[in-house]
Amino acid sequence: MEAVIFYESYLPDALQRAREYAGDNGFVASLPALLHARANAPYDNIIWNTWFNPNSEESVLTTPQGNHVVVTVHGGGIFASPDRFERLFRADTNRSCKVGFTGLFAGKITEREARDVLNGKLPDGTEIPVYSYAEFKRGVANLPRHCAIVMEFEMAKKCRCGYEAFDDLKDDPLMIVRAGGVEAAATYLDKARGRHNTETMGSWHPFNSINDLDQPQTRIPTLAGNLGGVGTEDDDGHLYGYDAEYGMGGDSSIHNTSMINVARYVAVAPRDASTSVRYLPFQAE
Repeated sequence: MEAVIFYESYLPDALQRAREYAGDNGFVASLPALLHARANAPYDNIIWNTWFNPNSEESVLTTPQGNHVVVTVHGGGIFASPDRFERLFRADTNRSCKVGFTGLFAGKITEREARDVLNGKLPDGTEIPVYSYAEFKRGVANLPRHCAIVMEFEMAKKCRCGYEAFDDLKDDPLMIVRAGGVEAAATYLDKARGRHNTETMGSWHPFNSINDLDQPQTRIPTLAGNLGGVGTEDDDGHLYGYDAEYGMGGDSSIHNTSMINVARYVAVAPRDASTSVRYLPFQAE
């Protein structure tokens, strides 16, 4: 399996190129996949030294019983296709538009999209397993790469938001869901803490700011990274791009940039090394 980074100034183009590379036998990396790669990479690897768009999403929905929940999909959900982003970007800016941006720059989704994802049905016809948070936290044997996790909205609201201590984040439900499980979260947090020998990491969410819970909406969490630079304690809120190390986010400010503008995806697919020039020696030793 070989991974390639796809960066474009227009998000749908980056996602399209990543999907084409992945093909039927590969995948576009989700947030758990990116964190797993980081946990197994040296700090000077590019995976640590820039930011990425994960193929994961977090939707605020209402169940048929009237309960507000947050549904996290890893491996591609409602916004798994360039066409769905195009529909969002080109929607009317009028507040009454049903598929445009919310006031906090989440993507509005339709009632059908919301209902289907709750049942593990995606727009392309794919069906994925759906786990409750309690089930997910206990651990799922052979957890599939493509799945959904449902968390009560009130629990999501209480999750840590800001620069938080690494040990506190190990028990944070949102961190556990984003990382792909309890063990995966602990492994990544221990590795991230050692990078700059810092005490905190940014973990951001918008759930305390959403007023209209009747509007189904989706966000793409970001994964920050800096070019071997400062740790979180040095970020006074004015750093951005390669200077910033704000952790992972999905709030309504700078940490929610992955719904618009530039994008950087990672796609992974099987490749035959014997047919590539990548590993050939080009000079005598």
